[in-house]
Amino acid sequence: MRRCTKLFVAGVLFISLAAAQDAAGQSAMEEKHMDSSKIAPDGTAYVTRVVPVPTAISPEAQKMLARAESDAAVPQTLEERRTGTDKWQAGVGEQFRKLYPVNIASDTVAGVPVRVITPLSIAPDKRDRVLINLHGGGFNSDSGSLSETIPIAKLSGIKVIAVLYRLAPEHPFPAGLDDAVAVYKELLKTHKPEHIAIYGTSAGAILTAEVTVKLKQLNLPLPAATGIFSGSGDFSQSGDSIALFALNGFSGHLEPPQPGARDTEYFSASTDPKDPVLSPLYADLTGFPPTLFITSGRDLLLSGTTILHRAYLRAGVDAQLVVFEALPHAFWNNPALPESKEADQLMANFLTQHLAR
Repeated sequence: MRRCTKLFVAGVLFISLAAAQDAAGQSAMEEKHMDSSKIAPDGTAYVTRVVPVPTAISPEAQKMLARAESDAAVPQTLEERRTGTDKWQAGVGEQFRKLYPVNIASDTVAGVPVRVITPLSIAPDKRDRVLINLHGGGFNSDSGSLSETIPIAKLSGIKVIAVLYRLAPEHPFPAGLDDAVAVYKELLKTHKPEHIAIYGTSAGAILTAEVTVKLKQLNLPLPAATGIFSGSGDFSQSGDSIALFALNGFSGHLEPPQPGARDTEYFSASTDPKDPVLSPLYADLTGFPPTLFITSGRDLLLSGTTILHRAYLRAGVDAQLVVFEALPHAFWNNPALPESKEADQLMANFLTQHLAR
């Protein structure tokens, strides 16, 4: 019988901002919040840790980590989530577009709605290349079809097609997967597979791995490269980092993970959470294309990303892993961070290099 070990962390962050803090008050706060730990017989850990903000990250990132968020649960309907996410994505998309000018158009591919993000100019040797983006958003909203594509299109000089796949819970697995596969199959009619790459963040990173498994099952040629940016490959259980971090790292509401399957609104009760397409950790990964994994030190999917990366390595895949210090889940969606620019450049370089072969 497998033991389920949970880890509950109360993270206390101290950061020096522009205004000087009262030294005595700071000392009293540090004295009040001492490191402590209690380990139960079953291995469950109850700990408190004082975690200073690392100086190895940019001032902008340090300032972001100083934003306090209530630990209280804030219930939100699906409609409210989608409305808020759409509004945020439109706003952050405009911010990215000022940094990375591109053309944006709406279209359909194989009957699936897409956004087409095109560099203002494309070099002749890149006109037959294309990147497919599978956006994040917990499988139930769109939190990346602009923020994940605009910088990559500009930095790579390659057209990006963001697949607006069907969303759960109205359209559970494999609806979104089927949409992504349909777009890929259609692009194979006009592009060589070695000139196509697929990438995504969060839910889109998971979907990227799922699509690769499905393409292999269908005996279709695989893309030249994939990018799994803060993802996971196992819906049957939760990784350690989900017990440690909320969406914004230490700050914000955190539900202790429960034993068993997770994110069950994404797939029906009749689907085995260890289905190799749903959970690529249990799939045959041999022969997969070169893949770049990116995550960060306070990412709730840090465990999921690194566990899947190791599975790729065990299968002999050319898989690279980059872990950014201290930052929370999918931080590259924040255009104000120098680390976002660095991450986007890493993504663009990796995908471009493998499409050039």
